[in-house]
Amino acid sequence: MNKPRLSFTQIVNMNVGFLGIQFSFGLQQANMSPIYQMLGAEGKDLPYLWLAGPITGLLVQPIVGAMSDRTTHRRGRRTPYFLIGALICSLGLLAMPFSPALWFAAGLLWILDAANNVTMEPYRAYVSDRLRDEQHAAGFLTQASFTGLAQTLAYLTPSLLVFFGMNKDALGGNGIPVVTTLAFVVGALLSFTTVWWSVRQVPELPLPPEELARLRALPRGFGPALAEIWAAVREMPPTMRRLWWMALFQWYGMMCYWIYVVPMLAATVFGTDDPHSAGFRDAALLNGQVGGFYNAVAFVAAFAMVPFTQRLGAKWVHAFALLAAAAGMWVLPGIHSQGWLLFLPMVGIGLAWGSIMGNPYVLLAGSIPPARAGVYMGIFNMFIVIPMLIQAVTLPLIYDGLLGGRPENVIRLAGVLLALAALCVLRVRSETSS
Repeated sequence: MNKPRLSFTQIVNMNVGFLGIQFSFGLQQANMSPIYQMLGAEGKDLPYLWLAGPITGLLVQPIVGAMSDRTTHRRGRRTPYFLIGALICSLGLLAMPFSPALWFAAGLLWILDAANNVTMEPYRAYVSDRLRDEQHAAGFLTQASFTGLAQTLAYLTPSLLVFFGMNKDALGGNGIPVVTTLAFVVGALLSFTTVWWSVRQVPELPLPPEELARLRALPRGFGPALAEIWAAVREMPPTMRRLWWMALFQWYGMMCYWIYVVPMLAATVFGTDDPHSAGFRDAALLNGQVGGFYNAVAFVAAFAMVPFTQRLGAKWVHAFALLAAAAGMWVLPGIHSQGWLLFLPMVGIGLAWGSIMGNPYVLLAGSIPPARAGVYMGIFNMFIVIPMLIQAVTLPLIYDGLLGGRPENVIRLAGVLLALAALCVLRVRSETSS
């Protein structure tokens, strides 16, 4: 296809939908561990309760990606998937803070994550479909910047509600703070409306008649989608294979951080391990502030990385960002005040997060065949969720023994893993797809 060159405004508009998608993920990162503990979960069990995201991503994204590659709907190959997924996600976000029990919240997270995953990879494939190769860096790093902006807002929303006069200690009938409930309501509104905006402003390109005829001749259904996934795995480009080791250490480390940062702040800054204490609620709000800050750094950094990525290459920029986050996570547990020192490590974490959501996809998009963009974006998500599954299964086994039952040590482990990820990405050699 002879793709038209998009303006900067069009690239921004096509990525607005990521604001809603990532606001949802930001709410989960900032609030699910506190919600689980407020509903009765123990610290060592938290990774098990986070299994919904990795497992639904492992099952849903490759299948949906393969199916979207073969879809010939009048609205496009990708659009039906991320509109339906965004609508279900909105409903899940509305229900989550009203969970009456731990099992209900855990089950609802499975539905919410499945909906997010239905939306996610077709959306990434849509960006790859719509942009010329030379615009991939701008497209995916703009997407990364919207990730940073969305998660900044998601993390900060409860603190902003407190700033504007709401009582931080006001609780719902299930013990979940009212400010958390309202943050999820905001997320529900954004989830669908932002995706709808993007597809209205920058619709998918119509397929050429010969490509449309080829797709309509392909077998449909679940079985052919699985066969396509297996064929794509066997024929995986070398660049994509080399990204696995980076992804293993990178996502294992990030899951350690997201799950245990609130318990860590409660212990190191407020001196409490009691999830029902005022100090624990203060730790959740503080995490919203520092998390909002690192996501704001990611928002700015993702745009700023574009010329560096184009000049130096995605792998060098990504390795630097991962090392900065590794240093930040290693020193974070040693800070025991709420002052400005707590925000310094977040600069490195923000640089890494902005890079994580953009630069690996720059490396990937140039190496995969356009006809399989959906399935390969879905398979690449397996490089995210399999490390998360490994983390969920293995971390509880070492939490009490090797890590002393302390969330501070989990955060230090995350720093070591991100440093290893930086070394691994330097082994990746770029290639161009045909």
